[in-house]
Amino acid sequence: MVAPPDNDVLRACALHFQHHDGSPALGGVSLGVREGEILAVSGPRGSGKTALLHCLSGLVRPQRGEVWFDGVALHALGRLRRERLRRDRFGWIDPAPALVPELTVWENAALPLMLRGTSRRRARSAALEWLDRLDVGDRARSRPRALRQAERQRVCIARALAAAPAVLFADEPTAPLHRADRLQILRTLTTAARSHGITVVLATHDSGTAALADRTVSLLDGRRVDTVHLPAAPQPAETEGRAACSLSA
Repeated sequence: MVAPPDNDVLRACALHFQHHDGSPALGGVSLGVREGEILAVSGPRGSGKTALLHCLSGLVRPQRGEVWFDGVALHALGRLRRERLRRDRFGWIDPAPALVPELTVWENAALPLMLRGTSRRRARSAALEWLDRLDVGDRARSRPRALRQAERQRVCIARALAAAPAVLFADEPTAPLHRADRLQILRTLTTAARSHGITVVLATHDSGTAALADRTVSLLDGRRVDTVHLPAAPQPAETEGRAACSLSA
């Protein structure tokens, strides 16, 4: 088994995946993600975005096809090795905030680091830094039940960033947030990813969210339909929306 001959940090080759009820989720999707790139996977609900992120992150195995991460055949690893890789190298943000109710906010944000063996002091420091940047630092000693849903989602985003993953998978990460909060949080997320060299794969059905990515891959009915290459963030005087589109299989 030979890794794909390119410098993509993450690569999918002809992925096929079916849901438990037998309905198709992915029908031969291929893509590559460069190191440090922010890639948006766009498409309507039910297009296969979440299934693709699950396969790319090793959460599930595709029925057919290959997933490579940094030269490692992720699709060929056993469950325990995939879990270890997800713990040590990947971060994940769900559309609905999921926190451990018995832990405080800062303990929730520090949990991935402590599971890796990071000292409690260093994990706490990293968690508090990101909680402050996401405007929930004043809730660090609170329990999740005392937070609003939008605050809980900010904690989940802080938890993912505090662990400094090589790749961050974000599945509709701002879904629980009010529209006024979404742009601020997304800019914090993308700025942090670029400054720390984190590769991001972002699933979204919102064109405004996708516009913050470096590149967009679109799915429809489990198949890749096109790739949108987005320009760098425009200056205020520049015209928005000058995206170059190219069709791909």
